[in-house]
Amino acid sequence: MQKRVFVLFGGVLALALAMAGLVVSDIVARDRLLHTEPSEYAPIVVFEQYGERCMNFNEIESQGRQSCFQLDDPDRMVFEYTRMMTSALFVRPEPQNVLIIGLGGGTLPMALHKLLPAATIDTVELDPAVVKVAQRYFGYQIGPRQRVYVEDGREFIERAGREGRTYDMVMLDAFDVDYIPAHLMTMEFLEQVRDILAPGGVVVANSFAQSSLYERESATYATVFGEFFNLRAGLEGNRVIIAVAGELPDMADLRRHAAKLAERLKPFGIDADQALEAFAVYHEPPGRVQVLRDAPRPQ
Repeated sequence: MQKRVFVLFGGVLALALAMAGLVVSDIVARDRLLHTEPSEYAPIVVFEQYGERCMNFNEIESQGRQSCFQLDDPDRMVFEYTRMMTSALFVRPEPQNVLIIGLGGGTLPMALHKLLPAATIDTVELDPAVVKVAQRYFGYQIGPRQRVYVEDGREFIERAGREGRTYDMVMLDAFDVDYIPAHLMTMEFLEQVRDILAPGGVVVANSFAQSSLYERESATYATVFGEFFNLRAGLEGNRVIIAVAGELPDMADLRRHAAKLAERLKPFGIDADQALEAFAVYHEPPGRVQVLRDAPRPQ
C-alpha cells in the first residue's frame, strides 16, 4: 500500500513539474514588449522572446528581426549572417579601420571592437532613433575607437572619397522595412565604395539568398570588383558577399588566417572551420545580366 502511495505521489509530482515546466516555457516564449521608439521612418519595437532581446520595425510580428542578442550570453551572435560577415576577417585579419553602414542593435561594431581593440570602427546610421535604441537596450557604447555618424551611408562614403579617407574594411548592412535601399546597391555606389578602400581592402555586404535581384546584384559586384566570395548558409535566408580591392586570397591563406582567429571567435559563436565551408568563389554566369545603375538625373 505504501509503495502504491509513493508511486501515485511520484506520478502526481511528475505531472505537476511537467505542467510547471510548460508554464515556465510559455512565459519564456511569450513576447514581452519593452519599448517602442518613435521614428520618422518606422517605429522601432524592442521586445524579448525565447531568451533573446530583439528589435523590429513597426511591430513585434513584422517579418524578420532586425537585431537580437541572447540575454544570458550577449556576445554570442544570434544570426548566421553576422557570423558570416565577421568571417571576412579570414580575408583581412587585422583591419586598422572599419566602416559599417547600418547600425541596428550594434552587434557587428561591438563584436569587432572586442576582436580588434586597436582598430577604429566608424558606423553610419540614417535613423537617430536606431542609435538611441542601440545604446539604451543593446549595450552599444560610443568611444574614441567606436564612433557613430547619423546620416545617409552613401553621402558619408561620397564625402570620405572627396576627403581622401580610406578604410581597410567596409561592411554594408543597411536595410529598410523591405530590403536594401536602392541607392546602396548600384554600380555607381559600389565604385564609390571601391574608391575608399585601402589597397587590398575588403567590402562585406549582407544580402538575401532569395532576392529577385540576386543575379543583378551579383553581376553588379562582379563588374566593379571581379570575382568575389559568395557565402550562403543555405538556399534561403541571407547571403554575404565579400569582395576585395585587388586579388582574392586563396584557400590556403583563408585557412591560415582562420586558424589564428579561431579561439578569439569562439565566444561569438563562430566555429572557424565551419565558417570556412561557406566560402565559395562567385563566377559570373554565362549570358549578359543587367547591372544595377543609378536612375538618370532629371535634365
